[in-house]
Amino acid sequence: MPPRVTYQLRIALLRTKPPIWRRVLVPPSMYLDILHHLIQVVMGWENCHLHMFRKGDQRYSRPGPWRSEFTMPGTPRDHDERKYRIDHLLKREKDWITYMYDFGDHWEHRVTLQKILPYDRTVRLPACVGGRRRCPPEDCGGVGGYYEMLEVLEDPNARDHEHMKEWIGEHFDPEVFSAWAVDMLLGRRSW
Repeated sequence: MPPRVTYQLRIALLRTKPPIWRRVLVPPSMYLDILHHLIQVVMGWENCHLHMFRKGDQRYSRPGPWRSEFTMPGTPRDHDERKYRIDHLLKREKDWITYMYDFGDHWEHRVTLQKILPYDRTVRLPACVGGRRRCPPEDCGGVGGYYEMLEVLEDPNARDHEHMKEWIGEHFDPEVFSAWAVDMLLGRRSW
């Protein structure tokens, strides 16, 4: 049975200025583990690091052997993200959850339910319908490291300018984002 509504989510990478964000349409019945993969695609991450969702003091992640390395004794266990749907956590417009990716670089995102739309069977879900700015590259040192990287790239006299250009690529443009191109990537996957 098709969903009766569609969720419009805004996924924003926190502490970025100007903001880096994406707007997506998803079925409310999507499980959090699938939402994780969706965020990886639309933001441009490479799925190389651990992640978790948080709603208030409740945490949701994929169970695994790494759990004990990142948890203090006595800390409540995370909920299994494979058992929770988006509509279990986001029920009304403006509700939001946190998505953390890469506990070292600390890429923190706010996932906000912007709108609850009538279901339209002519719209393929999930879909990327908007966004701004390119996602930072993996392993660049978090938001602070990303802005330092941009400063070095802008200054040809900076000590690490050539090394940074070689690492990131000659044509890295932080302003470039194409919702259409990302939506095409989403359309090639089976969700």
